Amino acid sequence: MAKFLRLTITVSGLLGIWWLVVWATSLPKFILPSPLQVFIKFSERYDIIFENAVTTATEILLGLAFGISLGVLSALAISIHRGVKQWVMPVLVASQAIPVFAIAPLLVLWFDYGITSKVVMATLIIYFPVTVSFLDGLNRTSSDWRDMASVMQSRSKSAAPMRLFRLYRYIKIPFALPALASGIRVAAAVAPIGAVVGEWGGSSSGLGYLMLHANGRMQTDLLFASLLTLTVMAISLFYLTDYILKLALKWQPDQETLT
Repeated sequence: MAKFLRLTITVSGLLGIWWLVVWATSLPKFILPSPLQVFIKFSERYDIIFENAVTTATEILLGLAFGISLGVLSALAISIHRGVKQWVMPVLVASQAIPVFAIAPLLVLWFDYGITSKVVMATLIIYFPVTVSFLDGLNRTSSDWRDMASVMQSRSKSAAPMRLFRLYRYIKIPFALPALASGIRVAAAVAPIGAVVGEWGGSSSGLGYLMLHANGRMQTDLLFASLLTLTVMAISLFYLTDYILKLALKWQPDQETLT
């Protein structure tokens, strides 16, 4: 309840500042519309906005699914086989060093104007924080736990692959889950960026496409309505992700989140 009250006060304060700026500057509608004008435009074009929002939400969720999966697998591969690090780390660094705006047109050229190029863009942005966070958690497993596992497994007659599996299944992965959760929170926050930048690079639907379309026709109220819709989606995704992770890591009493 307190969190909802704080959010309501924050949103009301931002809307109030927005309205005051419009009132004090008397800027024309095509430069800065008032909150009321944006709300009216949203009520008039909610069907178009919702249709494009569904496209962007699909791209975001698919990007999250692929980015998290690839990140987890990459972190495990690097942790298990140290030699893999020499091959994967340059890819990790390159995925962040190249500006996303430079990649977007290439992805559109390679994967066409459909949803695939946007999902790939979101996956590339999500991949890095998930991989690095989970790998850091795996590498920081308590030495006491590792020593205890080594002593217990020295008495076991299991084959080496099975001992390695048990080490990760019962020691390393559970210990690294809070770090993975932090990476997933970051991924949930940046996933909309990948989807929208991909739409700006070339698309026929989505909120990014709708914003470009509105901007080119000086429909600033529609642009703001689309932008606010994207903001609500992004915030909702982050809080939903944070809530799910809290439930999943209930056994971690000292866990602190960003919310």
